[in-house]
Amino acid sequence: MRFEGSNGLQLAGDRWGDTGKPGDTQKPTVLFLHGGGQTRHSWDGAAASVASRGWQAITLDSRGHGESEWSDDGDYRLMSFAEDVKLVIEALGQPTVLVGASLGGLASILLAGELAPGGVRAVVLVDIVPDMEPGGADRIHSFMVERADVGFGSLEEVADAIAAYNPQRPRPADLAGLSKNLRERDGRFYWHWDPKFISVGGGLRPSEVHDVDRLHAAVERIVADKPMLLVRGRASDLVTSAKAATFLERFPTVEFVDVSGAGHMVAGDRNDAFTSAVVNFLDRHAATDGTRL
Repeated sequence: MRFEGSNGLQLAGDRWGDTGKPGDTQKPTVLFLHGGGQTRHSWDGAAASVASRGWQAITLDSRGHGESEWSDDGDYRLMSFAEDVKLVIEALGQPTVLVGASLGGLASILLAGELAPGGVRAVVLVDIVPDMEPGGADRIHSFMVERADVGFGSLEEVADAIAAYNPQRPRPADLAGLSKNLRERDGRFYWHWDPKFISVGGGLRPSEVHDVDRLHAAVERIVADKPMLLVRGRASDLVTSAKAATFLERFPTVEFVDVSGAGHMVAGDRNDAFTSAVVNFLDRHAATDGTRL
């Protein structure tokens, strides 16, 4: 699928599941938003599983990522990601549930709690809270920056780098799947995202991630009348158990699932447990007539 984002930026997506016939009562569409530096393919397993349970799923490449266009002026502010998603939802013309990991989760917070309050049916945050652990965020940023401009000489080098960052995930025997997250140029492999996203060469970074008060205010607006689920990877160093506990104490209506055997990349590490948590949340909050979540 192709969508038009803010300022005409072209966005790529995939649709999973049956769209139904005109006039059919439909469950809300589940829109998956990946984390920074990832692509829509990080959701392939989750989207397929959700679709097999009767939900329509859309996976989206965020601006500057995957097969979506790069911003000419390097505009990768969090609100710009949120504005893109708002336009995608309007183009779908269907009730929508947001499932956002990391950067995608923060964009979901600003969209549903500030840019378009009441515009979505529910929000699932995947290993992200406004007051994240600085050390975990720094480790992610360092991993992204290290090879952003020089790339890799082979897929084996890519696999080695990923294994060093995420040692709990088995190294894939078939490296061909890594190509979905890479661009090949002049015999070298580069991450499938615009280096300006993290200001390697300039650009407008998603600096709103540091405005914790603003993000908390947006969450407060969402949970006032919409369901929210936080899915944490138990081995995550971005959302520690203490950070999760503080968030849940502040917003006691937020549901919580702690996935064992998973780090920050929850869906990739434990897609079975992740999908089960999301579908259970959707099934409990979605009315059969489709009128509410």
